[in-house]
Amino acid sequence: MSRIKLLFLSLILLLQSYSCQDEKPEKQENFRVLGYLFSPENWSSGLAQVDLDHLTSINLAFIHPDESGSFSGSEDLTNAIAQIKAANVEVFFSIGGGSPPPHMENLIRPENRGHFISEIKLFMENNSFDGVDVDLENDLINDHYAPFISDLYEAIRPTGKKMTAALASWNAHKISDQTLSYFDLINVMSYDKTGPWNLSRPGQHAPYEMVVDDFNYFHTERGVPAEKLLIGLPFYGYGFGPGAPGSMTYRRILESYPNDADLDEISFDEGGTLYYNGIGTITQKVDFALSSKAGGIMIWQLLGDAPNDQSLLRTISDRIDKQK
Repeated sequence: MSRIKLLFLSLILLLQSYSCQDEKPEKQENFRVLGYLFSPENWSSGLAQVDLDHLTSINLAFIHPDESGSFSGSEDLTNAIAQIKAANVEVFFSIGGGSPPPHMENLIRPENRGHFISEIKLFMENNSFDGVDVDLENDLINDHYAPFISDLYEAIRPTGKKMTAALASWNAHKISDQTLSYFDLINVMSYDKTGPWNLSRPGQHAPYEMVVDDFNYFHTERGVPAEKLLIGLPFYGYGFGPGAPGSMTYRRILESYPNDADLDEISFDEGGTLYYNGIGTITQKVDFALSSKAGGIMIWQLLGDAPNDQSLLRTISDRIDKQK
């Protein structure tokens, strides 16, 4: 090959290299970092502990309707939404959760569904929410779930607002592919593989392998586009055995054991073990989300984070920045 041809080929490769480098940051702009904020008694107080600079989206958990299906606002909620919006962060309100009000099941029944959906839409629009997060679990994924989601989708779609869901591989098998397709994003709960409710099964409740399996389930088996999947990360741990606490936030863990930010478990002299996700495992999970072209990551929940250099939220943000 002549020298001219070699120079020409080298130039092409160099231009391609620069082109790829230019494209990479653009792809990362759509990568979401969504955190649930569980602070229903005082949103502003909870928000004061969160660094919004590291988030793209936040879910206020939980805002429950009354027995008629109506929602109540407050000055505290209005101020919190304004602060989040001022930081250019999306804000959603979450309904349901692990301990929803008993009347939630009644509200999604055919005779009450229409009014309930109208109230969701009204509350969302009156408070400038970007969307609603449907976190219906356990017995609420029943015969009424699919028609409720379908009707809610039809009501929200013309407004341009979003509808998301918190789902896990252990409950999504009850939901059809059609119903899954209605959600703009799915917050995959890749944690609680075990816990204090199952003391006969001690171990890591959120291992790295779980996010891989969950992503493959929703994306490969169920056909959900990768960009719709947010991989869930836990900011808490569970303990098993003598001397171990039943549960503990990551913040509390490091207050008690400040040198253990890079670990995933702590053993106690009495024989018990506390399992959680430290900086290394969180980093590994973020890398997987980026490499798999997932839509982003989800955090339960923001108030469990530790401050400063031990912050998992800062770890997530730094890791994403390094990929740009």
